[in-house]
Amino acid sequence: MNIIRPITKADYNALKEIAVESGIGFTSLPVNDALLQRKIDRAETAFNKPNVTEPGDESYLFVMEDTTTGQVVGTTGIEAAVGIDDAFYHYHLSKVVHASRELNIHNTVDILTFCNDYTGVTEICTLFLREQARGGINGRFLSKVRFLFMMEHRERFSETVIAEMRGVSDEEGRSPFWEWLETHFFSMDFPTADYLTGIGNKVFIAELMPKYPIYVNLLSKEAQDVIGEVHDKTRPALQLLEEEGFSCRGYVDIFDAGPTVEANLSHIRTAQLSLKLPVVIDDSAAAQGQTHYIINTSVSDFRAVATEMTVSEEKQVAVLSRQAAAALNVKEGEHVRFAPVTFRD
Repeated sequence: MNIIRPITKADYNALKEIAVESGIGFTSLPVNDALLQRKIDRAETAFNKPNVTEPGDESYLFVMEDTTTGQVVGTTGIEAAVGIDDAFYHYHLSKVVHASRELNIHNTVDILTFCNDYTGVTEICTLFLREQARGGINGRFLSKVRFLFMMEHRERFSETVIAEMRGVSDEEGRSPFWEWLETHFFSMDFPTADYLTGIGNKVFIAELMPKYPIYVNLLSKEAQDVIGEVHDKTRPALQLLEEEGFSCRGYVDIFDAGPTVEANLSHIRTAQLSLKLPVVIDDSAAAQGQTHYIINTSVSDFRAVATEMTVSEEKQVAVLSRQAAAALNVKEGEHVRFAPVTFRD
């Protein structure tokens, strides 16, 4: 069985291996010992912070553990409110009209405007599943568990939730969009810029980024073609979020022009479908049920599993097996939140 739980200091080596495997462009996991340790420290602080009444600088990082082998096979995270300590930059793609009635000319052109519009919103991030665990519903489980956690602890998160999707780059880390910016405004390659951002060094962005809107038609054709497009390896993740109700509203990454998608927490499909009920433990009844994503209601001792359970509408209880209850650290009468694994999964 796979469980999802808060990361701990003991998971450091596994997190570093994941950072190496994730590759260039996965900004939220830089291969830097001090930064990875800081991520773990921040997560431990967030999970153990009591009486949170509004989103702040909390960073929740979860790991998926194979309980058979004890190996960490994936990670997923939530930033409660971005841009509070570090500036959070995007380009916004919009249109301007150049028109002359006298000459009967009307031209509409796309522009990219440098902005901080998403400051204070919640970001889902750092989702990576190791190759040996890919398959089945593991990837979806890592993604959807965040929506259940946010729905259960709504006071800790913003109503607006975003996800930055990795943009187009090749195996050497060359980004067509960044190459245009590098040629005209920067003197560093995409991997270097991406790494500096990952370790929190963002001063160079404000210092060197063009201060005025960029006319898209002045960019190279290669740069224009990748605006709002995702990396091939990111397409499944984007499709999953679109199924949940996320959409892009014109915001793209300032380095690789990958899209940022957003949704209201109340409208996210898994959050909407979730229920919260007290637990009854019954192995035979649970086995006759449907597979669900299930979480306990704790923060510091959070646990999640994906397994069969039965919902008794008559008694208004969630019927779990002993194995599932033990994995979730819940006793009979305590509550769980859950959502069904649907046919799309």
